[in-house]
Amino acid sequence: MSQFGAPRGRTCSRSPRSRTLRSVATLTSAVLAVTVLAGCSSGDDTGEAAAAAQDNAPAKRDAVADGGTLRWAVDALPTTLNSFQADADGATARIAGAVLPSLYTIDERGRPQLNPDYLESAQVVETEPKQVVLYKLNQQAVWSDGREIGAPDFVAQWRALSGRDTAYWTARNSGYERIEKIEKGKNDLEVRITFSKPYADWQSLFTPLYPKQVMGSPNAFNDGARTTLKATAGPFLLKSIDRGSGDVTLARNPRWWGQSAKLDSLVLKAVPRADRAAALAAGKLDLAEIDRSTAERIALALRDARAGRNGAQAALAHGPGSAITSSKALKSWALAHGSDEEKAEEVQAARQKNQKAVARYASEQDALAGFVVRKSLEPAYTQLSLNGESGALADERVRRAVARAINRQELAESVLKPLGLPAAPPGSHLALAGQAAYADSSDALGDQDTNEARALLADAGWVPGGAARKPAGAKDGAEAGSEAEKAKKAKTEKAEQEKKDKKDKKADGSSTDAKKKADTASDEGLYIVGDDKPGDPRALPAPVIGAAGPENGTGILAPAPAAARQSAALLARAEALDTGAGSGARAAHSVTKPDRGVAGAYAPLGTAAPVTAPQAARALGKDGKELSLRFVLPSGPGSESLRAVGDRIVRMLDAVGIRTQVTKVSDDSFFKDHVAAGDYDLALYSWPASAFPATDARPIFAKPEPASDGSLLVEQNYSRVGTDRIDQLFDQAAGTLDEEESRELVRQADARIWAAAGSIPLYQRPQLVAAKAEIVNAGAWGLAGPRYQDIGFKKPESSKGAERNR
Repeated sequence: MSQFGAPRGRTCSRSPRSRTLRSVATLTSAVLAVTVLAGCSSGDDTGEAAAAAQDNAPAKRDAVADGGTLRWAVDALPTTLNSFQADADGATARIAGAVLPSLYTIDERGRPQLNPDYLESAQVVETEPKQVVLYKLNQQAVWSDGREIGAPDFVAQWRALSGRDTAYWTARNSGYERIEKIEKGKNDLEVRITFSKPYADWQSLFTPLYPKQVMGSPNAFNDGARTTLKATAGPFLLKSIDRGSGDVTLARNPRWWGQSAKLDSLVLKAVPRADRAAALAAGKLDLAEIDRSTAERIALALRDARAGRNGAQAALAHGPGSAITSSKALKSWALAHGSDEEKAEEVQAARQKNQKAVARYASEQDALAGFVVRKSLEPAYTQLSLNGESGALADERVRRAVARAINRQELAESVLKPLGLPAAPPGSHLALAGQAAYADSSDALGDQDTNEARALLADAGWVPGGAARKPAGAKDGAEAGSEAEKAKKAKTEKAEQEKKDKKDKKADGSSTDAKKKADTASDEGLYIVGDDKPGDPRALPAPVIGAAGPENGTGILAPAPAAARQSAALLARAEALDTGAGSGARAAHSVTKPDRGVAGAYAPLGTAAPVTAPQAARALGKDGKELSLRFVLPSGPGSESLRAVGDRIVRMLDAVGIRTQVTKVSDDSFFKDHVAAGDYDLALYSWPASAFPATDARPIFAKPEPASDGSLLVEQNYSRVGTDRIDQLFDQAAGTLDEEESRELVRQADARIWAAAGSIPLYQRPQLVAAKAEIVNAGAWGLAGPRYQDIGFKKPESSKGAERNR
C-alpha cells in the first residue's frame, strides 16, 4: 500500500521507528507477518482459542510427484520486487517467499518457527548493558551466485532500512532503527547484532533477507530491485517476468541446499478475481483464490457431476437457461418468426446471445467439476472503521452507540456460516484466534444492545425531534441586525428591566407564586431520567468544557454519578488488564462473566429516557441537525459480500435512529481517496493479522498528531482515534524481552482500543481457494504460510493415473 496525501490528514509516518505499512486485505491478499519473539516458541496452551483448520491437502513428500508446472493466480504483476517499498503487494510477497531467505516461518497457529534452511540457532545472548542477538547461519546457505549468506548482507539491509539515510525510499523501518551495530561473530557463519535499546520483536527483522547487491546502494534499492533480483536464495529462482502475457515464472533452484522443490516451475499469472472462474474453466489456472460466487459454481459442478448431469443440463437447472420457461420460449419463438421484421431481428439477436451464454456456462461447468474448493479463515479480519476526526463521531459516546447497535455475531454468520466456516466474531484487534497473544477483550465495549445504544446517543444530545430544534441562543435572520441596533436594543431592555424590578418589589408574595408555578409539570412530554417529578427545575451546573460543553451547542445537564461511572467503567474494563490482577484476574473474569460488557450508558441527569418502540424508527437530531453518517463502500464486482454486510449495518443503525448516506465508489479510489484521505464517516475494510502485533499494529492505532502545517499525521490510523496510553502500551510491549509480559501488554492495549471504539472487528475473512483435485500441499493455509518446495501434484495411484496439466 502506498502513502497518500490527504486533505484532512496525512498518512506519512512521524518517525522512522514506526513506518510499517501493512497491505489492506480488501485490496490485496496478505500473508501473516513472520515476526515475534525468538527462541521461545510456546507450547500448546489448552486455554487459547482454536485457530481455523487448514485445508491444503497435506501429503508427505514421497507421495508428491517430481516435476510439473503449477499456474497460480495473482491479482496483478508486481510493480516492485522489493518488499520494503511502498508499492509492494501480494505478488511481491509471494515471490519473496519462494526465492529469498525467510529466517522464520509461521505455523498453523500463527506462531513463528525458526527456519533450519537458513539458521542453526538465533537467541538473545546478552541483555546487559545492551541486548545482543547471535545468529548462527546454516553453513550450506548460499546465494544463487555462489556467495555465502553472511554478515555483509545483514549490514547492508540494516543500513538501508534504519532510516538514517534518506536516499533510500523505504516504506517500513520498524525495528531496524533500534540496531546499534552488526558485526561478524567468531566466524563467517555468526552474525552478532547489538541493539541500542531492548526490542522484543527482533525476530521480525531480516525476513525476507535481500542480498547486499540489492541493499548496498540507494540506486540498487530504489530502482534496481523493482524489476529484477541480482541474487536469490530460495527453493526457486526468478526466471522471467513477461508483462505481455502477465506471467512471472519461478524455476527450481539448482543451488538449493534444502529439500528440493517438487515442481519444475511455478508460474504466477495475473488474473483479476472477477475473471478467475472463466480462467479456471479454460484450463489457464491450477490454483487460485476465489470469491464466494465462483466457489458456489464449483460446488454445483461437483454436485452435478456426482448426479450424472452434464454441463448442458446444469445450465438449464441453475445457469443462464434456468429462467427460460416453456411459455417464455414459445413467445420468444413466435416473436423471432413473426411478421414484425424489426422486432424479429431484435429477438433473434437476443436468442443467439442467450444460446451462447448457455453453451459457455455448460462448457465451464463441465471443466469446473475438475476442481475442488479448499477453505479456511484468512489471517485477516474485516472491521467497521469509524472516522473520529470530526463530526458526530468525534464524540466517543456516538462511536460507542454505533458499536452497541451492531450485532457482530449476525454479521459474522451472514458471511461465514453459508461457507461452513467458524463464525465467531474476533475478540481482538491485534491477534486472531489461535495466536498466543489472542484474548477476547470486546467486553471493554460490550455486545449489541439497542437500548444502551439509544441511551448513549441521548447522553450525547441526539434525541428524536432534535433535528427540528434550534441551537440554544440561535436567532432568526430578521432578528439579527447591525451592531448599533443590537446595542440600542440592549439599552432599551435594560431600562425596561429596571422598571420591572421596582414593580416586583411592591408586589407582595410574588416570589411564592412563582415557585408554585415552577412546580407544575412541564409540557414537553419527556420523562427525565433521575427526575423525581416531571418539570422539577434544578440548578444549572458550572460550564462544561468538552463534548458536552456550550461550545458544542449541546444542552446536556450535569451527569449524575451513574453517568460518570459509565464512562469510567468502559476504561475500567481496559484498566483491569492494566493494573494488576494480570492474567489471573482475566481468567477469573472470563469464568464468572456476569455480563457482556458495560451495562450500556447509565443515563445522566437531564437525559431523555430511551425512546419507545414507535419512536425507534424516528431519526435523531441535535441543535437542528439530523444524525446522519456517510457510509463509503467499494462498488467493484468482487465486493458484493462487503456491500451485503454494509446493508445489514445500515438496517442495524437505522433501528436506533442513526441514518446513513451510502456512497459507493470505485475499488481504485475507495482506499486512497476515501479511507486514507479521511473522506468518510463509516467504512468497511480489512487488516492482515501479524505474529508481531507490538510493532506491526502500532501505526494502525497510534494517536494522530497535528503537523506544523495544520494537517493530521495519522500514520495508518485511518479512524483517527487513539490515546497516549495505547501508544505507551505498544512501546512497552515492544521494549520488554519477557515474552509473556509483552503479550499481556498487547492485550491491555487491545482492551483500550475496544473502549475507544474507533474500529469494530466484525469477522475473520473467509479464505476460498480453487485447486485441481490432484494438487497437494496447497490451498487454504489459514494462519500459516506456504512451504513452496512441498507444493506439487499427487503421484498417480498407478502408471495409468490421470495426466497432469504441465
